[in-house]
Amino acid sequence: MRARALVVGESLVDVVRAADGAESVHPGGSPLNVAYGLGRLGHDVSLLTRLGEDAHGRLLREHLAAGGVGLAPGAVDELPTSVARAQLDEQGRASYEFELRWRLPSVQAPDAVDVVHTGSIGAAVEPGSRQALALLRSCRERATTSYDPNVRPAFLGSPDRARVLVEEFVEAADVVKASDEDVAWLFPGEDPVDVARRWQRRGPALVVVTRGGEGAVGVGGAGTLRVPTPPTRVVDTVGAGDAFTAGLLHALAEHDLLGPSAVRRLRSLRLDVLEDVLRTAARVASITCSRAGANPPTRQELAAG
Repeated sequence: MRARALVVGESLVDVVRAADGAESVHPGGSPLNVAYGLGRLGHDVSLLTRLGEDAHGRLLREHLAAGGVGLAPGAVDELPTSVARAQLDEQGRASYEFELRWRLPSVQAPDAVDVVHTGSIGAAVEPGSRQALALLRSCRERATTSYDPNVRPAFLGSPDRARVLVEEFVEAADVVKASDEDVAWLFPGEDPVDVARRWQRRGPALVVVTRGGEGAVGVGGAGTLRVPTPPTRVVDTVGAGDAFTAGLLHALAEHDLLGPSAVRRLRSLRLDVLEDVLRTAARVASITCSRAGANPPTRQELAAG
């Protein structure tokens, strides 16, 4: 099914330096990547963000248009486009430094929307994070709400401070996806699955924790389910988590589990359906890891395996 999605958060350019020193430039920002991933998978997507009227901003606008993603009004302003500098290690893992300029141009959601997603820096930096939280709360009666903390410690301060904000978003979301690294930073020493179960009891219908090469774990009303990571020749992991999120929302749409009428079905999600949803999301992420940058698959590429 084709879902109507609103994604809220930062857009930026990833300047990626490989372990051998080679440098490349890619569109980035977690919410932008999720929006682009959903667009590539055939959904009707609008991105509520900000970017500049500069070369990097033009690159992002062209990239989004190519993925079928529209910009919400007020997205382009006079400030420079934000930049993330990613350093890859020998295994293709990325560490980041940011030159961020973030503000939310508007907080009004379309009248007709099936899912509203936010997370990452856009849900961590004030005043935009509070606006994003208010928007998520206001949409919950008429859309499925989704959140990915995608923790960036440089923007969150201490874990004690960050936990308060993160769990406010968790309580406002129907679907939460986090990585095991997110959970380890927020709750040192705790089992990520225990945290997912605790979060699920606080309001979300579904909480998913990705575990890199160890696959993913989903916690829903019917219980807990684990799926493995598909065999993948990893080029890099840039955008892998965002691709998983896009794949997760795509798979839920395919099972008619997005939108206000789907809340009850989402809360009683059968384990066999949850397995298909998680395996689909993992395939989207694995395809993305098999090529450079945040380059998620199209619907046709996903169907081809």
